Amino acid sequence: MDMDPFLRRKRVGLVKSLLSLSLIFASVLMILKLRPSEKDAVGTKHAQEPSWCGSDCFPSFKAPGQSNFWRLNAETQSNTMNSQRASNGIPTSWDAQVLNCSEDESVKNQDWFRRLDPRFHQFVLHRHCRYFPMLINHPEKCADGEVHLLMVVKSVIEQHDRREAVRKTWGKELTVDGKKIKTLFLLGTPTTGKDTKNLQKLIEYEDQIYKDILQWDFMDTFFNLTLKEVNFLKWFNIYCPRVKFIFKGDDDVFVSTHNLLELIDFKEQERKDVDLFVGDTISKAIPIRNRQSKYYIPKELYDQPYPPYVGGGGFLMSSHLARRLFAVSEDVELYPIDDVFLGMCLKKLNVAPELHSAFRTFGITRHKASSLNREPCFYKSLIVVHKLSAQELLRMWRIVHNKDLVCAQQTSI
Repeated sequence: MDMDPFLRRKRVGLVKSLLSLSLIFASVLMILKLRPSEKDAVGTKHAQEPSWCGSDCFPSFKAPGQSNFWRLNAETQSNTMNSQRASNGIPTSWDAQVLNCSEDESVKNQDWFRRLDPRFHQFVLHRHCRYFPMLINHPEKCADGEVHLLMVVKSVIEQHDRREAVRKTWGKELTVDGKKIKTLFLLGTPTTGKDTKNLQKLIEYEDQIYKDILQWDFMDTFFNLTLKEVNFLKWFNIYCPRVKFIFKGDDDVFVSTHNLLELIDFKEQERKDVDLFVGDTISKAIPIRNRQSKYYIPKELYDQPYPPYVGGGGFLMSSHLARRLFAVSEDVELYPIDDVFLGMCLKKLNVAPELHSAFRTFGITRHKASSLNREPCFYKSLIVVHKLSAQELLRMWRIVHNKDLVCAQQTSI
């Protein structure tokens, strides 16, 4: 019997409050004491449960009949399309089911590998490993009617507060003028040394509530960000054949959804949307050789200028180009900087990323202390601004959408 609506809302509110607490102090006992309602559980899809966490994670959880009905109904409706895609060699479901990634022994005896900075050894030894099993999947995300814009956000398990802020602001799923906007967060697994089991249970519980997480079975490290790119491109190619546009960004950016939709409308009217890839384009860049830099690349790994690429804080691309990127990416060797890797793929497609001044992936000004970086009228006129904390994002969103905010018709920087 379904619980009283008031009690259900109260329980969901309690869960959300607990999830907002610091993950450091979370414990298994706290999670097991919380029993999600059937309404919260609808639609959760797990392609593969972690071996240490099966039904014991949520012993009270039962997938209701409605979830199975939706899944079977969606499969029936898409059967014809899947048959056509299968005949073209496109998988109709995620086919990377086994994690089997051994070291590439052939490179160990090469001179360039011996000279290579040791911090890159593991990346090089395993960069032939491209696709990984899914721990959390939502194949239904794009199947519910035609999705106009898919918001795809790179995150890690510990950044729950950032995901909450995105869900309440620019990542909120809604329909604008008949155009559906859906949101997904891309995650890997916790890095070594963290409370892996408890963190995994937390993220599974979070997904039961929001149903907006894709998680793969690779460790969430800086060098593995490129794995998020290629695994998402494959996922999109399988499950989202009718989506028109993708916004892809970080969980610490401000995005004006209104301005983003206006840009899409303009590109469609101008018929410049087929191979659209637009953002904060960086041209004529070279690898950073400073060993202290997060983006340090040794000469042994790459010794030529970078192709034009777009800052990964946030960019917009068409679904047509996303499918082309997926196809060509399989022939491009993985690179430890995900932004640059996509630039390499674009170069192979002979597509130049478009520079747009409303994408500010280095902030409104690069001078961090500048008051301009906190001016709401700039945020109102831009599309993407990087970088904000969860609290700053929520605050700026409220200010920018306050009807009493008065700005000049044109705001220049």
